[in-house]
Formats: sequence, structure tokens, C-alpha cells
Amino acid sequence: MKTINTWLVASAVALALSACGDSEQTVEKEQAKQPEQQASTVAKKEATQQEIVVYSSRKEHLIKPFFEQFTKETGIPVAYITDGAAPLISRLKAEGERTPADILMTVDAGNLWQATEQGVLQPINSDVLEQNIPDSLQDPNNEWFGLTVRARTIVYSKDRVKPEELSTYEALGDEQWKGRLCLRTSKKVYNQSLVAMLVARYGEEKAQQVVEGWVGNLATDPFSNDTKVMNAIEAGACDVGIVNTYYFGRLEKENPEIPLALFWPNQETSGVHVNISGAGITKHSSNVENATKLIEWLSSAEAQQMYAGHNMEYPANPTIKPVPEVEAWGSFKADEMNLSKAGELQPQAVKVMDRAGYK
Repeated sequence: MKTINTWLVASAVALALSACGDSEQTVEKEQAKQPEQQASTVAKKEATQQEIVVYSSRKEHLIKPFFEQFTKETGIPVAYITDGAAPLISRLKAEGERTPADILMTVDAGNLWQATEQGVLQPINSDVLEQNIPDSLQDPNNEWFGLTVRARTIVYSKDRVKPEELSTYEALGDEQWKGRLCLRTSKKVYNQSLVAMLVARYGEEKAQQVVEGWVGNLATDPFSNDTKVMNAIEAGACDVGIVNTYYFGRLEKENPEIPLALFWPNQETSGVHVNISGAGITKHSSNVENATKLIEWLSSAEAQQMYAGHNMEYPANPTIKPVPEVEAWGSFKADEMNLSKAGELQPQAVKVMDRAGYK
């Protein structure tokens, strides 16, 4: 009996030692896994921190190729959300410090100015951007920089108008254009910015007189977009209009024989009204370094050439030539007044248009 008890005790001890050994091996295996798991977690965290998040009012097909090329060259991933400028600015304001966004990208200096007024952007410290982008195409406090340029200029019928008959935006209110002018609605920011720059140059009273002249010469009610303005001119409903150059470029690409041409107004005075698409870094970005890298890259020769060809826009970087199709429209003197005025004076511009009866 004693022998059996001794054997049982010995067996129990052996089992306990075996279990203890297995437990130690399990602990050792788990401890061995921890550095791998920690490394994986750190890598995932770093990847998340590295990713740039862009809120863009530019449509996906206009921005995706650029982000893909940037990622290909730098290894830095870019995620984006597209919506209208106003909803995106409101979203940034509502999200505050919780926002995932690093960059706001939108069209028209008026929208970018609104973003600065709402306090959703921060100054960008970049010698590269200062070198690549002219002063007139950037915020005075460096909260946004232009990336592409679009001229808002005069388009006319080659069959019914001689270019020497044209001169300035203001002259479109002269008697000779009675019943011959077509315009896009005043509700669009592009026309609001144009009139804001007239207010900046002439004051509200004279700017209103100019707009009243336009309204008095309208051949028909304002159209919803620039393409419809050009279609109306082509159809003979009117002879002249005011459009953004890239809309003309798109139409010309579809129909190279279109009987329309562009005219550069105000060459003896203020120059052609230009506007931009641009970008700024959000106030609460957690990835300022990479966000700066992306905007700098978008101002580089490579990206500027892509911009020029992709949407028939002018490069904001003056060292880069437009694509041949755009260059064929001819050179022009641009208005060099800082585009922040387009946003600053937009409320006054809207009042001027309302008083002038511009719908």
C-alpha cells in the first residue's frame, strides 16, 4: 500500500512539473509573439499617421490621378472625400479638433477666403510654395495657395463679331451689345468673384453701373452654366458672353470647328480676371508635414503639367507652359490684384448684382 501511495505521489509530482513546464513554454511563446504584435501595431499606427486626408470640392476624376501619382512617388497614401465647398467648410467647422482632414481643396478664391474667415485653415510655412506660386494667387497670410488658373474672359461668335469690336468687361454694357449678350447666373461664385474684383477696383457705385449695363444688354435670361452660354451663342441667340476658359477648352475639344473664339479684355487697363483652384492645410491637421509635401508636389513642374492637360487649365506655377491647345488661345495680361479680394468683397458684390437686377 505504501508503495502504491508513493507511486501516486510521484506521478502527481511529475504531472505537476509537466504542466508547469507546458505553462512556462506557453508563456515563453506568448512573450515571443508580443514584440511582433507590438511592431505590427506600431506599423499600422504609423501608416495611419502617414496617410493624408483631403476634403475636396473638385470632382474625383480631376484629383484621383494626382493623388495616385503622389503616392507612387512618395509612398504616402492619400484618402479623400468630395462634396461642395460650403458643406466641406461647414463639416470642418463642426468637426473641430476631431476632424480627420489634413487638406481642404476647392475652386475659386472666394471659397478659399470663406475657409480662412471660418477659421478652418492654418498658415503654411513653405519656401517651395512661395517660390512656385505668385503672390497674387496666394492668401496674404499663406493659409491657401492657388494650384491652377482659369481666366474668366469674353467668348464671341466668329461669324457675327469682329475681335476689334471688343475691348473690356465694362464695354459689354455699351449700346452696341444691346440684345446680344448672354451670361451665366449671378448665383454662381465665378460671377460673384468677377464682380467683387470690379468692386475692389472701382467701388460699389461704378461696379453697379457696369452690371446694370450688362443686364440691360441681355438677349435672354441668365443660364445655369457656361456651356449653355456658349451653346446659345453658337445657336445665334446672342453674340458674346463671359465664360471660364476651361469650359471653352472642353467644348473646343469636342468640336474643333466650333465657330467661337476667346477675347482677352482689359489688356490696356487692369488685365483679364483670373481665378484659381487651390488648397490649404486644415487648422487641426494631425499630419501637417505630409500635407505640406502634397501641396508642394501639386505646385511642382510634374503636377502642374498634369493639371494643364487634364482640365485645360493654366498652371499656377508661371514657369510651366500651358498645353498646346490652351497656348493656342494666345497670351494675355492677367489682373494681378490679390485674389483674396474676390472673397473679401463677395458680400458687397452680391448686393451690387441684386440692386442691378442681375438674376
